[in-house]
Amino acid sequence: MTDNSFYYSKHPDVESQPITWNFALLGNNLVFTSDNGVFSKHTVDYGSRVLVNNINYDIIPDGKLLDMGTGYGPIGISIAKAFPARQIDMVDVNELALELAKQNAAENRVENVHIFESDIYEAIKDDYAAIITNPPVRAGKKVVDAMISGAVDHLVDGGTLTVVLQKKQGAPSAKKLMTKLFGNCTILKRDKGYYILQSVKK
Repeated sequence: MTDNSFYYSKHPDVESQPITWNFALLGNNLVFTSDNGVFSKHTVDYGSRVLVNNINYDIIPDGKLLDMGTGYGPIGISIAKAFPARQIDMVDVNELALELAKQNAAENRVENVHIFESDIYEAIKDDYAAIITNPPVRAGKKVVDAMISGAVDHLVDGGTLTVVLQKKQGAPSAKKLMTKLFGNCTILKRDKGYYILQSVKK
């Protein structure tokens, strides 16, 4: 397997074999099309499910949300569907994933999203009320840490960063980093080894 075949590549070198399936998230029945070359092709991965179900939506201030590393879009689309008054930006480096995310947003009649390419925060110009990420652990600690540390400069005061990571894949070190950067980090949920971590920009 070459580096070009990984889901965190810009152009995954894979044979297209799209599949479409249904999944319920945040009280809505959604339909997703996925393909080779994207993360968790066959179902919404468990970490993303725990993440969207345990974000503290009530404390997020007014403003746009950012789904960092959206893949084919389950996190951003489910939140956008559940909170139609919110604008959600959804970004990824994987062009195949972005095309699928756009297709899935249209299929689920979600219009309050803006889906575009960004290598981590490279194309991000705005500040957000919340940044939400299920980071690509296989891309390495440097990428995961950059997704966390870059959030500081792209959150409004009172904005939240919410991250899902498995304990064995670096949740404790991510918690230390978030505490160092934000001065706070709360474990919102532990579930089957997954940690939902949240920091608030003071």
